[in-house]
Amino acid sequence: MDQSARARLMHKLADLIDRDSDIIANVESLDNGNLLKWRNSMFFFVQCCFVIMLVMQTNFTVGQFQVMLFINNEFVESVTKKTFVTSNPANGKKLADVAEGDKDDVNLAVEAAKKAFKRSSEWRNMDQSARARLMHKLADLIDRDSDIIANVESLDNGKPFKMAKLDVYFVQCCSLLCCYVRKEPIGVCGQIIPWNYPALMVVFKLAPILATGCVSILKPAEQTPLSALYIASLVKEAGIPAGVVNVITGYGPTAGAAIASHPDIRKVAFTGSTEVGKLIMEAAAKSNLKKVSLELGGKSPLVIFDDVNLDEVVPLAQDAIFTNSGQICCGGSRTFVQERIYDEFVKRTVENAKKRKVGCPFKEDTVQGPQVDQDTFDKILKYIDYGKEDGAKLEAGGKRWGNEGFYIEPTVFSNVTDDMRIAQDEIFGPVQSILKFKTIDEVIERANNTTYGLAAGVFTNDINKALTFANAVEAGSVWVNCYNATNVCSPFGGYKQSGIGRELGEEGINLYLETKAVSIKLPAKN
Repeated sequence: MDQSARARLMHKLADLIDRDSDIIANVESLDNGNLLKWRNSMFFFVQCCFVIMLVMQTNFTVGQFQVMLFINNEFVESVTKKTFVTSNPANGKKLADVAEGDKDDVNLAVEAAKKAFKRSSEWRNMDQSARARLMHKLADLIDRDSDIIANVESLDNGKPFKMAKLDVYFVQCCSLLCCYVRKEPIGVCGQIIPWNYPALMVVFKLAPILATGCVSILKPAEQTPLSALYIASLVKEAGIPAGVVNVITGYGPTAGAAIASHPDIRKVAFTGSTEVGKLIMEAAAKSNLKKVSLELGGKSPLVIFDDVNLDEVVPLAQDAIFTNSGQICCGGSRTFVQERIYDEFVKRTVENAKKRKVGCPFKEDTVQGPQVDQDTFDKILKYIDYGKEDGAKLEAGGKRWGNEGFYIEPTVFSNVTDDMRIAQDEIFGPVQSILKFKTIDEVIERANNTTYGLAAGVFTNDINKALTFANAVEAGSVWVNCYNATNVCSPFGGYKQSGIGRELGEEGINLYLETKAVSIKLPAKN
């Protein structure tokens, strides 16, 4: 029996155990009285059994999913045959050896994409309704395999399984359609995505590619390449022509740099740090002046006025920064609280932080998994030390959780001031900094006193305050009495050093289109 057949049997067994988990748990409880422990371990087994080959084998394959490069609708080794390791951040152990792409591999992918974009090609001559059918088919395949993708995402990224499932659900909503008169696809596009939302970012980038008729060379982050490779296998299964979507796994300074500087790539889209965004912009300018869109870092303000219900707002404010273990570019990392309710807000926040369940991503009650890797883990702990050194009060957390993996306790600082490093720099971890303010004019000025401008939030029962803040704050997305309320129909991007251009919505489509003006001389009037 081949691996794919065994994998199907493993999936079926996992589904049956999952289906009858209540019966098994009750039997086990009657037999040994250990219901909760059994249910948790059973849940972990159900979620992990289908990926056991990933842990055991170097060339992990489930059906058409392989940890190679995806070029011209085929999984292939890199030219150098080099690989790199992707690890499980929950325990630091190796998941798989992934093909390491470099400049020569990018060249091959570009040639495949150029061929797919030729005027005579199937993709170039396919009408919008046919492209729409392919997009819907791909969305159906993602839906069909949503459990697999979510499991891969949890293993490779560390986010809790139930949150990974929500990401995959959001992915299925991204089949954007576009109608244009004389708008034309740019052509070959490079797309470089981050590790914090791997599956979601794949589809954020590929949806406008497919909708507009462009072709893509996509590089996932080296920390989390598996979701992109799995979705690549679905691209082929959906019937999307060869060369339209190509996936190059590898490192930023090699594969990423080759994409940013390639003379035949006409546009590059990047989501990640501001530092790397500047390098990509420089490479784009020095090569062929390719179009650039960047979704970069943030230090987003979340403003809480004293007319709110703290029972509702405290957990929402924590979710704004602790979601995805704090690894979220638009996280509400500066929590401004009006002075009258400041002390009570801090007290309740600390209580709430201590109740947050940290642990295995596959346990049902887990709300915070590990950080993605050792470097990220070390950086966050360094910033926690900075907070203490600069005079902030450590109210909760502040250290490693557990004995293995890259877990950090939910951390809360009070008495934070604007000049502290934890209030200025993007930490990208579960660290909530709570600042005090008096008036709306003061907090608007302080909220805007940053080099970033990705997102902002405000909680108040006064619509005038909400609109005043929303109109004055320098941020690409503003959420009122909610946070992280991203919508596929709404443009997403930042002011200042948080980026250039917008993804999602109509503006996200326009990033991949050229506008052509055609003037025709008409015969003289009779």
